[in-house]
Amino acid sequence: MQGKTVLFVGAGRHQRRAILRAKELELRVVAVDRNPDALGLQAADVGEVVDFQDLEGVIDVARRHGVDGALTVSADRAVPIVAAVAEELGLPGIGTEVAHLMTHKIAMRRRLAEAGVPQPRFAAARDLASAHAAAETVGFPAVLKPADSGGQRGIFRLESIDELDAHLHAALAESAGGEVVLERFHDGLELNGLVIARGGEAEVLTLSDRLRPPGIGFGVGWIHVYPTTIFGDVLAEAERVAAHATHALGLRDGIAFPQLLVTDEGVLVIEVAARIPGGQMADLARHAVGVDLIEVALRQALGEPVPDSVARAQVQQPLAIRFLTASPGPLPTGRVISIGPLDPVLAAPGVVQADTYLVEGETIRPVRLDGDRRGYVIAIADTNVEALQRAESAARLLQVEVEPA
Repeated sequence: MQGKTVLFVGAGRHQRRAILRAKELELRVVAVDRNPDALGLQAADVGEVVDFQDLEGVIDVARRHGVDGALTVSADRAVPIVAAVAEELGLPGIGTEVAHLMTHKIAMRRRLAEAGVPQPRFAAARDLASAHAAAETVGFPAVLKPADSGGQRGIFRLESIDELDAHLHAALAESAGGEVVLERFHDGLELNGLVIARGGEAEVLTLSDRLRPPGIGFGVGWIHVYPTTIFGDVLAEAERVAAHATHALGLRDGIAFPQLLVTDEGVLVIEVAARIPGGQMADLARHAVGVDLIEVALRQALGEPVPDSVARAQVQQPLAIRFLTASPGPLPTGRVISIGPLDPVLAAPGVVQADTYLVEGETIRPVRLDGDRRGYVIAIADTNVEALQRAESAARLLQVEVEPA
């Protein structure tokens, strides 16, 4: 890979770490982002202020700098752009059809249904009349989602038709295509999966528990625990479903992020992304199984081989990730006056990584969106239970002073 040029589409906080890793691997990095202050633009060898939704603008940047590959990290809306750039320039990529299937929830659900992948009942809607028809198909309780958004924006749990009427406009407003999907809500344990596809073979790298808070932020993963607490036949079925879903959506070479739900009715697919996920999942892979997902993604973007020594687990280390959130998390709510040092957190037993994104003057609110996660703590231990206890305890060591908003 040394000496090649790679294009990062999107250059925010998550991208910055991947850009720095690419430079460590002696790659030349070109990055685009519409935000001139994006951290990744400063870290790249070449940073250009281009909105990645401007496909022709991104293609122009890629051509001018002679890139050998393109990728994104965490940004779901950038996945179709990366695929289109790769197709236009004849570079390795997942293809625009696969990118659409893995970023548009309705297209994804339909393809999974065709392949017999277990999932909740669902129906699509574009207006009030079609939403009511969808509710007749799906029933309540249900989850309302934009068809093509992320970060838990515009997602609502519904108990009645009145709640559907109340929240439909907000969900539609978050969809670029003006479309929503209504899905049957199921109680159960949610799982995050990491799957690496090579040459059409999908292998599950990790399955971890994705714990969520009660209330309006029910869709936000605020704790990750590895390894998952399921075992035996249920674990085998979850691994089978994760790989089956990845294969059904057509991903031949890439990193998939399936989210599953373990219910009384079996293991169901919530959705599958085609990228390195956010939420510190790349850190989970690195600390828990010794796999560098960024190197895997870079190799695949450049059409380089991905050997077993890079793609398969090298160790097995229980860990837990505790995100810094408010109500009912460890952070207080209100306007931030001061933020204490991370030193006590980093020095706590078992802590291997921690960070905070808090800034003085911002307002901490009860958790509702992924963006309400204002930092994290990763802790390891001999068991996942002890790792979670360590992460929880360390998270409380960060001193944040607030005043009422």
